[in-house]
Amino acid sequence: MSTASSSSSQDGGDGGGDGGEFAGPSHARRRFNTAVWPEPFLEALATQIAIDAGRLAAAPALANIFQVCRTWRSVSQSEPLWQTLTRRIWHRHHLQHPSWHEEYVYRHRTASNFRSRTYNYTILNFPPNENNNEALSCCRLALSDHHLAAGFSDGSVRLFHLPTRIYITTFHPHQRNHLGLYSRAVSGIFFTDNRLVFASLDGDIHVASINVQGAPRRAHLGDVVTDGVLVDFTGCNRWWVGLYAGVPNRAFHVRNSNTEEVVFIGGTLTDPDAVDGWHLLTDLTGQIGRIRITHDDMAVGFTSRRVIVFDLRNQMILGEEEFRREINVGVADAYDNALIFVNSRSVANVLQVGSLEEICRFMARGSLLGCINGGYGFISVGGGIRVWELERGERLYILREQIGNVTAMVVDEQYAAASSVDNTIHLWDFGAHI
Repeated sequence: MSTASSSSSQDGGDGGGDGGEFAGPSHARRRFNTAVWPEPFLEALATQIAIDAGRLAAAPALANIFQVCRTWRSVSQSEPLWQTLTRRIWHRHHLQHPSWHEEYVYRHRTASNFRSRTYNYTILNFPPNENNNEALSCCRLALSDHHLAAGFSDGSVRLFHLPTRIYITTFHPHQRNHLGLYSRAVSGIFFTDNRLVFASLDGDIHVASINVQGAPRRAHLGDVVTDGVLVDFTGCNRWWVGLYAGVPNRAFHVRNSNTEEVVFIGGTLTDPDAVDGWHLLTDLTGQIGRIRITHDDMAVGFTSRRVIVFDLRNQMILGEEEFRREINVGVADAYDNALIFVNSRSVANVLQVGSLEEICRFMARGSLLGCINGGYGFISVGGGIRVWELERGERLYILREQIGNVTAMVVDEQYAAASSVDNTIHLWDFGAHI
């Protein structure tokens, strides 16, 4: 099932999204004659102007300076400049298009589509549960450029190919004795290169190859008695980070993603939630904590009472804040340089990750689950999903599809996905190809 939905023109452009205002770049830095302003200085200046303007305003700001004179038009053709701009503004470090200029234009158009509610909507279908006697619930979702992974309460992970919307396969964890009805429930999933890494509440961590058929490898055998319950799990190409609850002074477990060895265990973030952590093994309805990796080797941990910013490289706390009012952990998230949480009075707070200074705040009444990307916040409310712009807290729209109560959500710079209580997986594609 696939439908297109749009409230604006189909190119989704905003501020010169078609890239026509820029001359096509060469694949190497062009040299030009300027005795006053050397080329690296001009490229650095253009980069700073774009960053200061903001994500969507960067393109028209660049268009203005590139029209000043022949020298600036030559700068616009520098492929290294577009590579820098794409990395700094859109946080893309590899190409999906023939050049960095085209990559930048695509990312700008896609971000414009998020603002204008221009997307394709699809329901992803997959085979039913093999064990019909066991109730199935989707607990976690994860996105990469080409795949979506859905983790379920029985420990299985279903993999989908995003360009074709086709179900690919199901990964099952290694069997072991159950420590509770939901001890095998997936508590975290992420992609690294061609690998899918997922963990369960009992602390087991599995690694599966996306391109090679076969059973996943168990990278770590969990020990609930020693470590507690693994309530959330995330990672990147450098780190794996688990957030545990149930045993004092063992909240954070940090692993080197290359060696898979533990480099740090410690922290008291979840100590007040020990009983609730153990309770997750028999009841999945609670939200104990969340852990997210942002930029510059930083992780952000949330509980209902506190947020901590943690330096993964040096294993030290960079900042923390205790909440006057408890927050809804289901709406706590962090991405790049921003984090969000919603307190008991339904006030959503968006803060800078490094300084914990406020960026904006807005009302988000009835919020249940939520997540953010680099510019927008998606929050499930009353069977629908509302979208906010995060720089000023502007409420933009509600996605047209009513999907009921949501059990998991995820959003990146192109896709948003959510699972509903009937185990339907909903996908919204905001890509510039629309």
